[in-house]
Amino acid sequence: MADRRNRVCLAPSLLSADLVALASEIEQSEQSGADAFHIDVMDGHFVPNISFGPSWLDAVHRTTTLPLDVHLMIESPMRYLESFARAGGTTLVFHLEATTEPEALVQRARDLGVGVGIAIRPETPVEKIEPYLGTIDELIVMSVHPGFSGQKFLPDSISKIRAAREAIHRSHRDVELSVDGGINRETARESVAAGATFLVCGNSVFSHGRIQENLRELRAASDKGWGERSEVL
Repeated sequence: MADRRNRVCLAPSLLSADLVALASEIEQSEQSGADAFHIDVMDGHFVPNISFGPSWLDAVHRTTTLPLDVHLMIESPMRYLESFARAGGTTLVFHLEATTEPEALVQRARDLGVGVGIAIRPETPVEKIEPYLGTIDELIVMSVHPGFSGQKFLPDSISKIRAAREAIHRSHRDVELSVDGGINRETARESVAAGATFLVCGNSVFSHGRIQENLRELRAASDKGWGERSEVL
């Protein structure tokens, strides 16, 4: 998905950006080393919030050349895959808890020519995702309860990231292991050390108007975490 000259992909979440100055914040993020952008799509049903639709994604797509990681926190994701693929989504990630037909969703994304991923809520065990690891490009482990930005990283997430990394290893497939929620310098290091390869970073990128400095610090933290990974990873 991302340019892997950097070992860990840093994906600023545009839900946390200043939407009035979005083009500028995207440009600053690109120039400061972002590898992709994360787009949170919320419908007010699957999660208690409403955010962006396909037309907004299309506008972002026309603003950047970086990959767009589209996180569909919505009911009935099958209805919207084509719209978000046509709007420029690079990878479409649906929630395992939002569907009874994950195999059909994966195949539909393949037919549309885009990458596909599955996200799991904090309460969903890794074992539930294992049957699908051989068919997807990305697994998002939610380290907060989905729906709102600015939440604190759930401490149990580290053991879950390790379990997900072990499951991916058993699948013999190069699945991107993403962590979404509460990522800061400390949790970035811990998550990467546990096996994450893709970090969704919201407030930790866009806070205080320090995009360049924030991304530099997150990069240093993720690089440190990489050096702390065990040999099995």
